[in-house]
Amino acid sequence: MTSTTRPAGADTADVGTAPAGTVDADTADKVPAPAAEAAPAGGSDPSNGFLAKAALVTAVLTVAGSVLGLVRDQALAHFFGAGSETDAFLVAWTLPEVATTLLIEDGLAFALVPAFSMALARRGQGARRDPVRALVAASLPRLMLGSGAVALILMAGAPVVVEVLAPGLPDPRLAVDCTLLTATCVFTFGLAGYCSAALRAHRRFVAPAAIYVFYNIGIITAVFVLAPRYGVRAAAMGVAAGGVLMVLVQAPSLWRQLSRDTAGVPHEEEKGPSAPALMSTALIATVLLFALCRQSQVLIERFLASSLPSGAISHLNYAQKVAQVPMILSLMLCTVTLPVVARALAEGDVKRARSRVERDLGLAGCVVLLGTAVVIACAPQLIQLLFQRGAFTVRDTEATAAVMRVYALGLLGHTLVGALVRSYFSAGRPTWFPLGAMAAGIAATAGIGSWTVDLWGVRGIALANAAGISVTACVLLRGMGPRNVPIRVRRVLGELAKPVAAAVCATAAGWALAGLFGAPLAAVAAGSPAVVAVFVLVLWALKAQSFEPVRRSVTPRVTSAVSSATRKLTHVR
Repeated sequence: MTSTTRPAGADTADVGTAPAGTVDADTADKVPAPAAEAAPAGGSDPSNGFLAKAALVTAVLTVAGSVLGLVRDQALAHFFGAGSETDAFLVAWTLPEVATTLLIEDGLAFALVPAFSMALARRGQGARRDPVRALVAASLPRLMLGSGAVALILMAGAPVVVEVLAPGLPDPRLAVDCTLLTATCVFTFGLAGYCSAALRAHRRFVAPAAIYVFYNIGIITAVFVLAPRYGVRAAAMGVAAGGVLMVLVQAPSLWRQLSRDTAGVPHEEEKGPSAPALMSTALIATVLLFALCRQSQVLIERFLASSLPSGAISHLNYAQKVAQVPMILSLMLCTVTLPVVARALAEGDVKRARSRVERDLGLAGCVVLLGTAVVIACAPQLIQLLFQRGAFTVRDTEATAAVMRVYALGLLGHTLVGALVRSYFSAGRPTWFPLGAMAAGIAATAGIGSWTVDLWGVRGIALANAAGISVTACVLLRGMGPRNVPIRVRRVLGELAKPVAAAVCATAAGWALAGLFGAPLAAVAAGSPAVVAVFVLVLWALKAQSFEPVRRSVTPRVTSAVSSATRKLTHVR
């Protein structure tokens, strides 16, 4: 799991409420798509400024949430180490991880963002009954009822849940107690995911991007305040409190947005598709089953690791939390541009959608591969710097770093799956292909993991994860076509090969340089810049398309600086 109340009046700081001269939600609804988002001849795309601001704000808050996530993990490592107590909590934490994927990041967002985008497009076409209001009235009560019922069922069946997730735990009672608390997140995460999807479709990104900041604050506060009395159960209490904060930080903004949207809009009945038709049962089923299938990778890992010596689940968890930071940052842009792709497809502009998706894949690949190079090159030093204190020992550092290096091999696959599946579901139509692709990857994960866990322990589980998600990424790429976004696969693969080559060279340079220093801070301080420098230079030499905007911006300045220096030297002579 990756890994959020705003003060009154904070809506004025939202990306959607942009200064004059930028594109906000209201003006974007009033300007036709070709004028608002298609690049005019001889000029730049006017929506690029909005997307850049949205991406910047989202990046800042995503980094803040990720940093607080690391602080959260540091608190867990300091208070509870990597032993049986932490293992018990992490088994219970499986529920928030699954709920995050199903209800916030993947499943619900893939159904709701296209549905709200289509409703906004229909409103712009002069619908007599406000489609957005009708969609909320039809979907929100059902979501609350369904998620609340599932939360109660999981709480009642907590002992069974623990037995299924980790049958090898020597004493499951602590895990059951934690599961009773973390099961509440199914309801709160459902509401948080609904608010996030609706706000993003309206091009409001601040509150959705802030949810993990407040979520992690809830967990960190609970651990420091309550851990001396309740032990690791305090972390589970923090999960429950953090889920409530995720809702509270978004609800006021969504209420104000919907109130502005529906003010003065007539509510007569109209002919045409009903509100539920914008988000069919089949669509919900396909996205939720895909998300559940994807999250089952975690279930397989915990199941296999429960039979290993105490601490194996914790080592895998800490390794994933650090390694996933580049993946989270790389998918940030895709999260921001999902409403743009969905709106383009809703208006029949396939070319604009394809161009956006191809650019997103290139940029996301560059970001995640740069992060992968840093993670692999400086793995021991990063883990030592972040976690080695309190109950987290030198042995835990060595084991976690070894796992993290293997797990990082699958980060590009995770990023491609996250980016591509958004393209499959952005049209708002049900499709079972992503589920089939994910099932193939899960089968590979389970099969490889069952074999490698006996050979290499927890590192074998990490290898199975990397191999399985890479299989899914390849299948999804192969299946891109007319029913989703028909990207040019060979062109995309050719561009992705360039940052892969850059990452290999950068990893070797960073690993060699970091190994020269004994202190972890000095090693990271030396190795990370070396990775970045080599990565950028190789991308520059290979003329990577995703790097072209930087090249065009920097080259004239470098040329001017060299010319100026040459003139000065000539004058001196």
